[in-house]
Amino acid sequence: MKVLLNNFQFKEGVKALSDEIINNHPECNFAIIGIQQGGVVLAEEIVKYISSATNHKLDFGKLDVTFYRDDLHKKIMSPDKMHLPFDVENRIIILVDDVLFTGRTIKAALDVLLDYGRPAKVELCVMADRQEFRQFPIRSDYNFYNGKTFVSDKIKIINGQLVISNH
Repeated sequence: MKVLLNNFQFKEGVKALSDEIINNHPECNFAIIGIQQGGVVLAEEIVKYISSATNHKLDFGKLDVTFYRDDLHKKIMSPDKMHLPFDVENRIIILVDDVLFTGRTIKAALDVLLDYGRPAKVELCVMADRQEFRQFPIRSDYNFYNGKTFVSDKIKIINGQLVISNH
């Protein structure tokens, strides 16, 4: 396992992503939804930073895409906790995931989200964007790390660091 972003760099990434979101939405009229599991970790850090920096209480939710994935039939997956304690209808939603890879998870997340209502706008925030492997026409609005990776690499957030392992 190799560290791509250490704890300090990860915190700098959270700050940079949060500041960009604040700059685009200074009135903080959005909700943040983290995609289970890694996206929730990043989303929680972003919510803490933005709430502290702006004195706004943000709506925060957790999205489970398990049963919306197109590869569900290939593996046995147990669902995570879904928690959307607010209405998404006509809201600006900032969808957060740790890594944007093929785009399949984000596509599934959009499908789940639309089952709960029709947001006014959805923006995507990720710590790492692996755009060279995209299979769907999905892009991130906010991203911090764009380093080159191999298709077999597995990137995730562990203990406040962005790490990579080769499978």
